[in-house]
Amino acid sequence: MTEAESSAVDGTAPVKDAAPARNRPPSWWLLLGRDRAAAVGAVILTVVVLVALFGRLFIGDRARRQDLDASLRPPSLGDGVYGLLGTDVLGRSVLARLIDAAATTLSVAVPAVLCSLLIGSALGLWAGYHGGRRESVVMRVADVILSFPSLLIAVVVLYVFSPSALNIVLILAVARIPVYLRTSRAEAAELRSRLFVDAARTFGTPSRHIIYRHILPIALPTLLTVATLDFCFVMLTESSLSFLGIGIQPPDVSWGLMVAQGRQYLQTAWWITVLPGLAIVLTTVSATVLAAWARIATDPAQRWRLTLPRKRRGASAAVPPEMIP
Repeated sequence: MTEAESSAVDGTAPVKDAAPARNRPPSWWLLLGRDRAAAVGAVILTVVVLVALFGRLFIGDRARRQDLDASLRPPSLGDGVYGLLGTDVLGRSVLARLIDAAATTLSVAVPAVLCSLLIGSALGLWAGYHGGRRESVVMRVADVILSFPSLLIAVVVLYVFSPSALNIVLILAVARIPVYLRTSRAEAAELRSRLFVDAARTFGTPSRHIIYRHILPIALPTLLTVATLDFCFVMLTESSLSFLGIGIQPPDVSWGLMVAQGRQYLQTAWWITVLPGLAIVLTTVSATVLAAWARIATDPAQRWRLTLPRKRRGASAAVPPEMIP
């Protein structure tokens, strides 16, 4: 007796096969693992952040401990762990100073980016959603800030006031606000005419709730991508200020200050300048590569590119696979 006949006898409907489960989108970790360059960049940035957060707990005062008998020793395996990258003119371990400088550099770059991101995005979303006079006033303020080169403003202000980490953070944060303000304003101005925003407005939803619940989640991936790229700019600016002598001041140390202090020994002790410069390059390049990956991964229209095999990526993959006849 077949299944249908037995079902007819029992008076029950035949059991159908369960519908196949929908294909879930790949996780972020899987997408990151499929892009080797972005994965390497993420690993480098993770190491830098961990070193900046916990490195000082292990090195103690090694970054400031002087030993003139060990002055300008080249990188060697015979001088212990702290001699792997050599010493500077005062006999201080370059490895310990790199670890200490990582914390200082990130303590300037990260707060500056976060402050400018929060203030600029809030003002831009508010101005772009409401439009009119409020938008004009906010954009004119952004134009005034952009009319002055950020590095020149930092040089003038730090020359007048005492150069400190707090002053550098405030200057860089104010100088980078227009970047997020203009980006978020453009996003909000385009989204305020969408159907879902009109529906929320029709039901009497307050403006702040529309901005926070409907516009911000869509604009956030773009803002985070801009913030990742801006982190590179801020870190390079801080290094430039320290190199000019108006940034981080001794006894504190940053990567830019290490490059400045070792430039006169470049021919005799290259490791003093090259190694912190290499740390700057690796960190900024890793952040740039990761930002490019995040731009694609957070865009639903482009995310499918990361699921393709590496050989099919690029110009040949012009349309999603499901649209190919």
